[in-house]
Amino acid sequence: MKKRHILGLSAILGTTVASVGTYFSERVLHIKKKDEQAIIDRDTKLKHIDPDKFSSLPKQEVSIPSPNGYEISAMVIRPYDSKRFVIFSHGVTESKMSSLKYVNLFLNRGFNAVIYDQRRHGKTGGDTTSYGYYEKFDLQAVVDWLFIEEGEDLLLGIHGESMGAATTLLYAGELNGRAHFYIVDCPFSDLEELLTYQTKCEFKYMPSKLILPIGNMFVKVRGGFSLNDVSPIAVVNRIKQPVLFIHSEKDDYILPYMTKDLYEQKKGEKMLFMAKNGGHAQSLNENREDYEKAIDRFLEKYVNL
Repeated sequence: MKKRHILGLSAILGTTVASVGTYFSERVLHIKKKDEQAIIDRDTKLKHIDPDKFSSLPKQEVSIPSPNGYEISAMVIRPYDSKRFVIFSHGVTESKMSSLKYVNLFLNRGFNAVIYDQRRHGKTGGDTTSYGYYEKFDLQAVVDWLFIEEGEDLLLGIHGESMGAATTLLYAGELNGRAHFYIVDCPFSDLEELLTYQTKCEFKYMPSKLILPIGNMFVKVRGGFSLNDVSPIAVVNRIKQPVLFIHSEKDDYILPYMTKDLYEQKKGEKMLFMAKNGGHAQSLNENREDYEKAIDRFLEKYVNL
């Protein structure tokens, strides 16, 4: 009877572990994405996209091979006959079209733009989302492609939002990035720390100390990476180029202390803009004038425009 009882408990425990691990890893690796047309409709309504202006811009859709074994869908927007470019890396669940609200800022400052779909988003391939672990190699591929197309005398910046900001920092710090400056809007500092916080918010009656190790084990088996492999704060001190860090003080999805920690850890040239209004990834929408001033101060100080 005792043996049967132990076997029954073991079966229940095994089923629970499998259920928790599968659910957690599925949420992480296959997070539900927004439909691209819904993104376009949303941003048109918010006046981030002017359909007439966008249609009149000189642009070219390109496909860039990823070292991860699929094609990266990108678009080059080039109204200027110059070699000043900014690449834009969007956030999780979004697509390259959601970067247009930032593109407009830099077009107004004389830059051309490259927008691209991150891994498993938009029209880009890839089976899983890895929050920068694999995505940093795609960003590297886009950067290298642009240098080949435009030449080594290219002046290049990279702007990233949320997951795209974390990807940007991982590219810059871990892969010795080639851009001349970086702007990161609401990045997380460490994926495991972020998911610990978010798990506590979602599963109030289940300790994250139990969920995270199980979930991480399943992510590693199913996704090929560990949560603690995705840690911008571990590599930010290697970034030699200037970085502008941006975050909203009211963000409750990725907490603002993460950007403050990244800023403190970064050595050398850097600036910090903490927006007063708006939730996650809303710093531009809710603080446009101050956001633009922060960009102008950064460019004037470190890019010498």
